[in-house]
Amino acid sequence: MGDVSGVAYDAVKMAVEHVLAKIREGKKLTTEDLFIIYLGTIVGDLKEIKADIARLDDKIDKTNQHIDDIVKSLSARIDETNKRIDDLARSLSARIDETNKRIDAVQATLLEIQKLLIELVKTRQQ
Repeated sequence: MGDVSGVAYDAVKMAVEHVLAKIREGKKLTTEDLFIIYLGTIVGDLKEIKADIARLDDKIDKTNQHIDDIVKSLSARIDETNKRIDDLARSLSARIDETNKRIDAVQATLLEIQKLLIELVKTRQQ
């Protein structure tokens, strides 16, 4: 299909050049000649539009690549942050467990002290 549009463009270009030669020679233009000039203008505009679209496609591709790069970078950062959070959570959990063990030990000691005090009170009452 690209070959057909290239051939059509070349044919319109040649026809426009032929009409321009008639204008330079001062010849009268026919309705077909006017149509060819108009068609040449449209084809030229279409060629510019196609070029603009190609540039926009390129910009979109570059923007999408930039977005993909940002997403990859953020994903890596999120993974690193999650790892640090997990490490911190493990560390805090271990510290909490250690603190709970110490609290349990203090409670056991207080229970022993309570038992000893009760024994002491009982022996003094006798």
